[in-house]
Amino acid sequence: MATAISSATSALPAMDKLHLRDTEVAPQSILKGLERLVSGSASSGKPTLPTLEKLGVREIPSDIDVKAIATSWLLSFAKCAQTADADGLLSLLTEDAFWRDLLVMTWDFRIFQSTPAIRSFLNDRLARSKLSSFKLNDATVELQRPWHDIAWIQALFSFEADAGRASGVVRLVPIPTSDGKLTWKAHAVLTNLEELKGFPEKTGPHREPLPNHGKWLEKRQREIDFVDEEPKVLIIGGGQSGLEIAARLKYLNVPSLIVERHPRIGHNWRTRYEALCLHDPVWYDHMPYLPFPPTWPVYTPAMKLADWLESYAHHLELNVWTSSTITKINQDDKTKKWTVVVQRGENGPERTFTVEHLVFALGFGGGEPRRPKYPGMDEFEGKIIHSAQHKTARDHVGKKVVVIGACTSAHDICAEHVEHGVDVTMFQRNPTYIMTTKRGMPLLLGSLYSETAPPTDTADRINASFPNPLMKLMHQRVTRDIAEADKELLDGLQKAGFKLGWGEDGSGFLYLAWKRAGGYYLDVGASQLIIDGKIKLKNDSPIERFTKTGIKFENGSELPADVVITATGYDDPRTAALRLLGDKAADKLRPIWGISEEGEINGAWRDIGIPNLWYMMGNLAMCRFHSKHLALQIKARLEGAWNGDRYSA
Repeated sequence: MATAISSATSALPAMDKLHLRDTEVAPQSILKGLERLVSGSASSGKPTLPTLEKLGVREIPSDIDVKAIATSWLLSFAKCAQTADADGLLSLLTEDAFWRDLLVMTWDFRIFQSTPAIRSFLNDRLARSKLSSFKLNDATVELQRPWHDIAWIQALFSFEADAGRASGVVRLVPIPTSDGKLTWKAHAVLTNLEELKGFPEKTGPHREPLPNHGKWLEKRQREIDFVDEEPKVLIIGGGQSGLEIAARLKYLNVPSLIVERHPRIGHNWRTRYEALCLHDPVWYDHMPYLPFPPTWPVYTPAMKLADWLESYAHHLELNVWTSSTITKINQDDKTKKWTVVVQRGENGPERTFTVEHLVFALGFGGGEPRRPKYPGMDEFEGKIIHSAQHKTARDHVGKKVVVIGACTSAHDICAEHVEHGVDVTMFQRNPTYIMTTKRGMPLLLGSLYSETAPPTDTADRINASFPNPLMKLMHQRVTRDIAEADKELLDGLQKAGFKLGWGEDGSGFLYLAWKRAGGYYLDVGASQLIIDGKIKLKNDSPIERFTKTGIKFENGSELPADVVITATGYDDPRTAALRLLGDKAADKLRPIWGISEEGEINGAWRDIGIPNLWYMMGNLAMCRFHSKHLALQIKARLEGAWNGDRYSA
């Protein structure tokens, strides 16, 4: 994938219908069709946006003192929290409020929505959480108007809890009172663990204060070789997710070892197709402790990112064994410790480690391609490869190429072939969500991640304060705004016959990434090539079989091909873990990716059903934020600061 989360032979005539997910509407206009899909998804009992109309508010006075309102609310909130007054806290929230807790009160990732769910949560966890020392961050308080019919006061605050130092975000919405005035109640609250008591990160004032005269190199080599101590944590995989959790652990004074099977860090980015480039902007992709420099390009080429990851491991002094493989994994049933046998180097010696925690950092499917199977593939006289094996379109000059798939990798690979003058056809199996990076990204990321954005850690907290079910409602509106901005391009795609998808209930990119890690393309130019007919399009019939010279479809049509590239994604991450753990773990290992009923990612960065086993994954931004959460859970277990009591669904 190009987002680091990382998808007779003429173009068909224009389709006569607009495809919206699994729903088709008459060919009126894209925006009307999308509006119909979104409005049709609303139903009683589901959360809704706190519009002024819903709240019964006609207008917001121009002279309100937002800092006074936020201060008053937090004082009341603090008083109720410190006295474990659950009913008092509930009186400060709207009836359909969201409360998202990241480790502070639950030692889990939980979303509670509406009064009944929040009341049960508070009754169970408020007193034992020991919340105190609330402090408002005055500089963050502001009245926001994301749309003309929505207004809220957003504020960030800090506090202490039994677990450690924490941060919070609240958004207050206006509620009319009987005397015609307004009171302000919380529609969304985030409580987020930042630091364990007594165990600050070794950064800033906590870093090593003494000089090292001539001893660093030898000391560093002994650390890498684990001569004087063994790792507490073993991390399988040296991509961005493995590096970021290793960095977080290192600066919590937890020794860890990354085992990477490839010869160099960044291998998966360095060896992919030449056209691969991140479609997320640089200010969204910063890594912990070492942000990208201000000279960095907005969209990072894959080779450049590979080199950056290698330098990241070097500069942060992470312990990595490359060209190394895991030959055996076993967990002690009583101690829950892991015995892991590692072969260092291609023909090197084996070493056995006994570690407290094991972290899989294998990404989506551990890099194992998902390969579709069709009858006749063994008869095909051309070449069939997965996008993971594709290197350059120069290898296919003078040939006919068919790319199966219509998401990010498929678009990138097709565009690359056009650039080299190769006859290429995209076979689209399902509708695809399209938005441009130029117009869509500023609307999608807003002011949180941009050239003039707030500090990244502040932006991450604010972003996390929108639970996915609430974010979905907002993205339905954002998707319409993006479609309006991209209307000319989307109209052109529709006329070219491309099947446009809109995500779950018209929420666009968000839930496609969280549920499927695919189904979208963030356009950087390939869409226009489809409109212009330079990338040919085939999507009028499913594949029936391969022939000796191409592909035959169920409607009787055929597509000649010399090369077929399957841009069909990768295995489920759970499958990747089971390849190493063995089938005996299948009954215990929970889903890792995808959305839970509450709206959280199922298992990444949190409990996945097997003690002391974790899965670290996600794009660069998600790894940046949640690597701290995973590291805090591991550190707390190692130090006895947490007994494993989770408040889980």
